[in-house]
Amino acid sequence: MSTFTVPTKDQVSETHKVIFDNLQKALGFVPNLYATIAYSDNGLAKFLAYQNAKTSLNNKEKEIVNLIVSEVNGCAYCLAAHTVIGKMNGFSDEEILKLRSGNSSNAKFDALVKFAKEATLYKGHVDDATLNAFYAAGYTNGNLVDIILQISDKTAMNYLHNLTQVPLDFPAVPALEEVFS
Repeated sequence: MSTFTVPTKDQVSETHKVIFDNLQKALGFVPNLYATIAYSDNGLAKFLAYQNAKTSLNNKEKEIVNLIVSEVNGCAYCLAAHTVIGKMNGFSDEEILKLRSGNSSNAKFDALVKFAKEATLYKGHVDDATLNAFYAAGYTNGNLVDIILQISDKTAMNYLHNLTQVPLDFPAVPALEEVFS
């Protein structure tokens, strides 16, 4: 059982109070997982800067990576959050489930989700066929670097939730086994 509780605004540093206010304005609430990062004196600002840095990936591509990495890492919190964000970026419920299973009917997205899944499962290793399909779909070396950085961003959050088990503040999503059984 986790010993983590979600800190409230009055329990965090002055620097974090400003960040909480900014998150409240931008999102309408402070996600529990972000609030949990505020246990670290520097973690929340550092993480948000990293997460919001410029990338060659568009929002849909980032969500594809976020969904498959969270599925591979078994993170209920991030799956819930990125299902909501995926829908905000134009994915249907069916497309999100397909992405979580490692597939897409869009050829470019299919190459991306397969690459990100293998890279996550095998700790940065992908087979030649997957890598060749990734490049054949139009992705570049720059995209590869940005995808690995996106995987690291999501893996950090997945691990944090898997260890802390702070409450979900997004609608829970069913496990794939439940959906496809």
